Amino acid sequence: MSLSSSVTAKLTGLCARFDELAVLLANGEVVADRAQFTALSKEYAELEPVSRKFQRFRQLEKDLRESTALAEEEDAELRELAAEEVADLTRALAEEEAALRRLLLPQDPNDAANVFLEIRAGTGGDEAAIFAGDLFRMYDKYAEGQGWDVEVLSHRPGEHGGYKEIVARVEGREVYSHLKFESGAHRVQRVPQTESQGRIHTSACTVAVLPEIAAIHQVAVNKNDLRIDTFRSSGAGGQHVNKTDSAVRLTHLPSGIVVECQDERSQHKNKARAMALLQARLLDESRRRQQDERAESRRHLVGSGDRSERIRTYNFPQGRVTDHRINLTLHQLEGVLEGDLNNIVQALGQEHQADQLASLGDG
Repeated sequence: MSLSSSVTAKLTGLCARFDELAVLLANGEVVADRAQFTALSKEYAELEPVSRKFQRFRQLEKDLRESTALAEEEDAELRELAAEEVADLTRALAEEEAALRRLLLPQDPNDAANVFLEIRAGTGGDEAAIFAGDLFRMYDKYAEGQGWDVEVLSHRPGEHGGYKEIVARVEGREVYSHLKFESGAHRVQRVPQTESQGRIHTSACTVAVLPEIAAIHQVAVNKNDLRIDTFRSSGAGGQHVNKTDSAVRLTHLPSGIVVECQDERSQHKNKARAMALLQARLLDESRRRQQDERAESRRHLVGSGDRSERIRTYNFPQGRVTDHRINLTLHQLEGVLEGDLNNIVQALGQEHQADQLASLGDG
């Protein structure tokens, strides 16, 4: 496989821009303009690895052409040496090409963002709520292994354990890039503890992973569109139960979106957290509308919680986890539920990258 003419043209243009930036950054007037110098320096740093890699690629192409020509010489010893060089250069060229293609892939601007993680019980009654608790524990364990912080913003406990709904904020390095493919309907197949006949039941939960917006002005919220309610936080009792109405519920009247935060003891902090969550929800709604309008893949969208809509199945009798989007099956159910999601996260990321590379190749 070799670079297509369109990809080569794109790389050539990027390298020309890199050379242009080098000249501009040596210009005294540009250096004196701090804002312009900072912007151009950032662009230069982004293009440098692409330019260096493409230069290396072209040098390998040249070396390969020369070695291929030598491999046709009459001298047997020279031909043998040239053939070895051709094999080595061909491998090196393929590696450089793959690296170049990866460098050209569009970067998700939200990859470094913290996220709001929402888990809601769908079909299945009490068992679905228990499963929601299992999923939250799974993500909490995974976050712990990644060195991330998890802050529960609100929750509604299930009558027999787990959660009817739980919303948390996950903060750390590259959180969204790891969790962004977790959005969707998750299905569990197992025998509930309350099942006397030993029959396998199927329940479902929906998971939504929303990137936290870095700048609050990115999604404008009119104060007149908000209804703000305060109430007393629920808790397990004891000395930490709030005696004041510190919990906050925000209702966005135009969209009907309702968010609440009851984790902090300060009403001011709860309101700030709830506003950030509302903005993330509004941004997610806007993106989903765009995706629907463009008839794009629904892989990243959250389903209704119905059993028929699922991205992943956790099958207890067989001890397996299956991600239906990429036909990945792992017989590691116990480990996955203990937070060992690396194999799944990496496989989903690689599949997404493969899709992007395929689109790049078509260009």
